[in-house]
Amino acid sequence: KRILCFFILCFLQKCPEFTDLNIGNALSGTKLRVQLLLYTRENPDCSERIIEHNVTASEYLNTTKKIVFVIHGFRPTGSPPAWLGDMKKFLLSSEDINLVIVDWNRGATTVNYITAVENCRKVAEILKNYIDQMLVDGASLDSMYMIGVSLGAHIAGFVGQKYNGRLGRITGLDPAGPSFTQEPPEQRLDPTDAQFVDVIHSDIDALGFKKPLGTIDFYPNGGMDQPGCPKTLFSGLQYFKCDHQRSVFLFLSSLKGECDIITYPCDSYLDYKRGKCVDCDAFQPMSCPVLGYHADRWKKLLIPNSSSTKAYFDTSDKDPFCMYNYLLDITTWNKSVRRGFIKVKLSDYAGDTVESEINSEASTFQQYKRVKILAGFHRDIEKIAKISLTFSTKTLIGPKHKLRILQMKLKSLNNPKRMQLCRYDFVLMENTELTFKPIPCSEKSP
Repeated sequence: KRILCFFILCFLQKCPEFTDLNIGNALSGTKLRVQLLLYTRENPDCSERIIEHNVTASEYLNTTKKIVFVIHGFRPTGSPPAWLGDMKKFLLSSEDINLVIVDWNRGATTVNYITAVENCRKVAEILKNYIDQMLVDGASLDSMYMIGVSLGAHIAGFVGQKYNGRLGRITGLDPAGPSFTQEPPEQRLDPTDAQFVDVIHSDIDALGFKKPLGTIDFYPNGGMDQPGCPKTLFSGLQYFKCDHQRSVFLFLSSLKGECDIITYPCDSYLDYKRGKCVDCDAFQPMSCPVLGYHADRWKKLLIPNSSSTKAYFDTSDKDPFCMYNYLLDITTWNKSVRRGFIKVKLSDYAGDTVESEINSEASTFQQYKRVKILAGFHRDIEKIAKISLTFSTKTLIGPKHKLRILQMKLKSLNNPKRMQLCRYDFVLMENTELTFKPIPCSEKSP
């Protein structure tokens, strides 16, 4: 009897876990079942399953604190999301919250994507039942925050609709495109679904949603072909999911606090790359919005009921994904028009060097016309000792050209208070690197 009691006690004390299924379940299909797993700083490693019709029985739920729901998407293989552990860990370390993992793996695990899409409305209805009880127990819609991944983003939107947009915030991490792209606002995530809706679009040419869906919509690297992701089918499953999942890992990066991913409100990625939208002067004193968990700090600067703001930025190919951007402002005095690329290298006093990523589009240099070029670096150099510039037309035949520079100005975008650096009256010979010591720009420099 003692042994039997011991095993019963162990079973009762076992931590509820996210449903772990397999490809067999996906092939046979799964019937929708939703469980809510609660984590707090008091139980960070062992979840508490919230009872559907008796939410108030929870031991750890504190309705005076923010309640954050994390909602996954389509699960064609049935396994728990690879990012789930880090999401839990870093959300709890960032803020003292109630973290609710919405597990609808039974219902999302199927090879029939349409079935999972149809279950989204049902999941939203179930979530509303839980939330209604939380509200009775003292919770506030203002302090509710939903983070939805792919299909989960639309589920969050459906929940927000049910409360007429009074939820505090929804974050959509690459909201699903298939089956939603042609749908009207009420059939998908929409800017009116919460008081603040921020969306990261990382796979707009395949699994994600291209058009703006939020109060502010972020498009890393233009929204597709993320750095470090496979480019061919030979990479297998990663080819299909890497771009789509990058939105999640970018969000996680914002929770780790290693660096801020700064973004730039702009009409298009091309305008951003041309350096047309990198000052954020209109948004002072808050400056440019940052990506991820702290994006809502920027909402105070937005005009109520205004159209969606699109923000663009580039990233590196691995965590923490931050780029350090500089604006290269050049005025040339060639009589003939020149088209080409300029590569920038920065060196510090110890000889450490970083090299810029070259823009995919050539710049056009005309006499006495200013050209702005965005130069991104994977690492930051705080005190620049030398600047190296290389001009190239990328043509293999024909004469080598010169680019006559009247003025060059280099400005840090990540740290705009840093001194701007200048150089005047010099010539770049094509494909020949020129290295020089910059000087502080004069106050009269345009």
